[in-house]
Amino acid sequence: MADLNLTFKENFIKRYEKLTDINQFLEYSQRFLRRSIRVNTIKISVKELKARLKDWNLEQIPWCKEGFWIEHKKKERRDIGNLLEHDLGYFYVQEAASMIPPIVLNPKKNSVVLDACACPGSKTTQLADIMKNTGIIIANDDDFNRMTALKLNLQKSGAMNTVVTLGKAEYLKNLDSNFDYILLDAPCSGTGVIRKSPRTALTWNPNTVKKLAGVQKHMMMLLFEKLNKGGTLVYSTCSLEPDEDEAVVDFLLDRFEDAKLEDIKLDIKRSPAVMKFEGVEFNKEIKKCLRIFPQDNDTEGFFVAKMHKN
Repeated sequence: MADLNLTFKENFIKRYEKLTDINQFLEYSQRFLRRSIRVNTIKISVKELKARLKDWNLEQIPWCKEGFWIEHKKKERRDIGNLLEHDLGYFYVQEAASMIPPIVLNPKKNSVVLDACACPGSKTTQLADIMKNTGIIIANDDDFNRMTALKLNLQKSGAMNTVVTLGKAEYLKNLDSNFDYILLDAPCSGTGVIRKSPRTALTWNPNTVKKLAGVQKHMMMLLFEKLNKGGTLVYSTCSLEPDEDEAVVDFLLDRFEDAKLEDIKLDIKRSPAVMKFEGVEFNKEIKKCLRIFPQDNDTEGFFVAKMHKN
């Protein structure tokens, strides 16, 4: 039985009937999310944290070796954010699908990385962990009100290789240097995270989707120019709208001859990328993108594309 009782707009249902099994999608979108955490190996090993959380069941997330779904053994507690280990920065409360983009980017140690839309810092702290606190991460965002959360999360996690900047992505074109890796977890309509943010089902508007798609295309084009030759850019959204996902990647491939999509190899159930939508056919390479609906893995819905600059 669904945990939530949401009303979906008729236009929304008609649109998503074209994309997936609508009954499964609506069912899973109304379930509460399983709680999940990511062990912060900057401060503690997975084995050590498991020993400390002896009152909790930890189920491995297949695509992230530091990620676990978590449930109290006696089902007496759900407040994992109040645990001492959380206050100490030993783990980060992070949705399982949200862990995918940094894993796909997989920056090497001592590299120069840009997290273009970093707040509140879940993926930034994960990148610092992957890089073993080496190199440098520019953690940028244009939302001043969310900066406090970003800085607190970086401090708690012990991420010492990070510089925080405030500003719109277009300002980054003025930087003298480029980046080895770029993560663009773009602002989006959020249709993949209805089960975390039920209000999205009520506020969904196709005109807003079109507007956001324009912003995303502009950011993608700008940031790809700031990528070093041989560098990697990962584009991700928590939207399931083709306009914000496949169409944005198609836009980039059409404008940059040196942009090449790479396969995403993860132990995860996935839905096929959308190759044609509302009469528009996308580049055949789009099939390499990762699209997951909530019902695929009982997570949030997410879209991820990995691009290499030849």
